[in-house]
Amino acid sequence: MTRISPERIAQIEARYQELQARMASGALDGEEFVRTSKDYAELEPVARAAGEVRRLRAELEVLQGLIAAPESEPEIIEMAAEEAQDLRERLPAAEQQLAIQLLPRDSADMRPAMLEIRAGTGGDEAALFAGDLLRMYSRFAEEQGWRIEIMSASASDVGGFKEVIASVNGAGVFAKLKYESGVHRVQRVPVTESGGRIHTSAATVAVLPEPEAVDIQINDNDLRIDVYRASGSGGQHVNTTDSAVRITHLPSGLVVTQQDEKSQHKNKAKALKVLGARLYELERSKAAATEADARKSMVGSGDRSERIRTYNFPQGRVTDHRINLTLHRLDEILAGAGLSELIDALTAQDQASRLANMEMAG
Repeated sequence: MTRISPERIAQIEARYQELQARMASGALDGEEFVRTSKDYAELEPVARAAGEVRRLRAELEVLQGLIAAPESEPEIIEMAAEEAQDLRERLPAAEQQLAIQLLPRDSADMRPAMLEIRAGTGGDEAALFAGDLLRMYSRFAEEQGWRIEIMSASASDVGGFKEVIASVNGAGVFAKLKYESGVHRVQRVPVTESGGRIHTSAATVAVLPEPEAVDIQINDNDLRIDVYRASGSGGQHVNTTDSAVRITHLPSGLVVTQQDEKSQHKNKAKALKVLGARLYELERSKAAATEADARKSMVGSGDRSERIRTYNFPQGRVTDHRINLTLHRLDEILAGAGLSELIDALTAQDQASRLANMEMAG
């Protein structure tokens, strides 16, 4: 592993103390305080990891001095040697944690995200599975203290969804959910199957970071906005007003439709929010294309056609194919509580891959 130099650690801690002093000074205006607070929050885990490495190295140096000192008594040398061995065992993990904290951050990691789930092959069973996935992510979001809002939903006749789009708001949403993009496959016996045969169905998940206002500028002249009457369930409000909205972004060809709200204004606002996330992801994809080789080596390239996970009901297991991890806790994972272990494993593998790439490059 690449050793982080004492000079680099000193720089990190000095910068952290500088930000602390600036925030405590009371001299920052609103916008500058927000910006400094953000920098401080991002640097805090790095500074904490750097401080731990510095402390362990310093203690080890003192103990080695005691062991080498000719005037040290045998009992002192024995005790110091035991403590030094303990520090040598703890230091590599602390140094690895610091190296992980120093890995380049995806600028979108702390953003909220747009979660899109679409039923794939498997007809009604795929739509039911799309509903299962939405419940899983909704419960996981609740456990994380995030807020999830359905932006649009196309329900199937038997339950579940042909397509559902949700906005997930909270701290670090994209960092955790970005590994979920891809094809999720389910193997189970449908309730309509009288012969007890196992069917395989699939749903596609896309997780897009939501842009900030400065990231994406949507020109009104680039939009074609059509309004029409909503269709589907909705009681007396359906087919009475032109409340549904279809927005076409002419330069990219992206089309977003929204009809869940009774108000045309609300439907337009939601459609623009979804469009913004898709345009932002388009820009990110173009930028990442220049780093295609690096992306391939990472866990979860975000390719929506990549089969990433299988949920096998007869065996009660979930297998993530990217890291060859199988957990026999399907119910717990679909209930949201067990999803953290999968996401943590994917995050750890991604970090390990990037560290290895950095060491090779170095």
